[in-house]
Order: sequence, then C-alpha cells, then structure tokens
Amino acid sequence: MYGAQALNAQDIPIYKAEKLMKRVEEGKDTMYILNFWATWCAPCIKELPEFEKLEEQNTQKPVKIILVSLDFREDVPEKLQRFLQRKKISSDVVWLDETNAEYFIPLIEPLWTGSIPATVLIYQKKEYRNFFEGTITASQLQLLMDKQLRKE
Repeated sequence: MYGAQALNAQDIPIYKAEKLMKRVEEGKDTMYILNFWATWCAPCIKELPEFEKLEEQNTQKPVKIILVSLDFREDVPEKLQRFLQRKKISSDVVWLDETNAEYFIPLIEPLWTGSIPATVLIYQKKEYRNFFEGTITASQLQLLMDKQLRKE
C-alpha cells in the first residue's frame, strides 16, 4: 500500500497531500496521472470510465493512474467502497485526508483553483507536468502520454 494507512479490509489507502506527492516523486521512471474526484461530483463520475479505458490501453507502459477521492470523511470508507464496487472501478483509488485547501492545493498543483474534476500528469524522467481542471477524455490523455513516453 505504499506506506499509506488503510481505511479497513477493503484497502482504500489514506493519503495526506505530502505523502501522495512523495509517492509520485519517487516514481521517476513512471508517468503518474492523478485524477481528483468525488462520488458527489456528476462530471467526475461521468469521467471515471475514461481513466479505466486509459488504464486498460496502457498496461505495458510505465503509467500509473491514481484516482484521488475528495469525498467527505463521513462517506469514507462505506459509501466510497460501495460506489467503487457498483461502478466496477479497478484503477487505484486513494482518499485524500485533507481539509485545508489553502495548504494542500499548492502542494499538488499551484494552478488548481480547487474545482473538480482535476487531473495532473507528472513524468519526472522528462521533467514533464501538465494540469487540467475540468473533464478530459482518454484520447486526449493518450496523446499527451504518447508524446512523453516515446523512446529517447
């Protein structure tokens, strides 16, 4: 579980922003795609299948998709787990245990206003970083990824 605390036997890891970004920084040869979402966010829910599709298309590439839940503390883990099971989400999901947006947002992405969905692409190997506030499609992400993952 990458050193994160687990909520219960269903294993939705709990992360603080610093821990999440440290995990990304340690994966120098992996492109990380962090999607910030919540079960109460309709555009987020609509977008989730795009990340599932992207993960299926990139199983042989150094890509790691992490769906970062911003659900309310009282909805974790029960409501979040039921949602993931009902929607058949297989991507890695973590819950961000942060309440002070003025603190954690700049740690993740200084351009982020706090609205969701939001997606950050980070590829340390090529010092690549890109950020999208709002929905994005698997095909849009795939184009960006392919450009960065081409052999040097």
